[in-house]
Amino acid sequence: MKNSDKIFLIAAFISFLLSVSLWFNGQQQAGLFVGIWVPTIISCAAYLKLISKDLKEDS
Repeated sequence: MKNSDKIFLIAAFISFLLSVSLWFNGQQQAGLFVGIWVPTIISCAAYLKLISKDLKEDS
């Protein structure tokens, strides 16, 4: 697991924790908004990983 993978996972986990804390502190709308970040961060990481893999194969 590369450092960039770890950074993306940590960012997604922090986003999840922030979303849960907002939700249970009575800010449901903000919690939902931040919760949407989790799959977005993970999707971005997967996309960048595929792009880098594709560029390495082309070289």
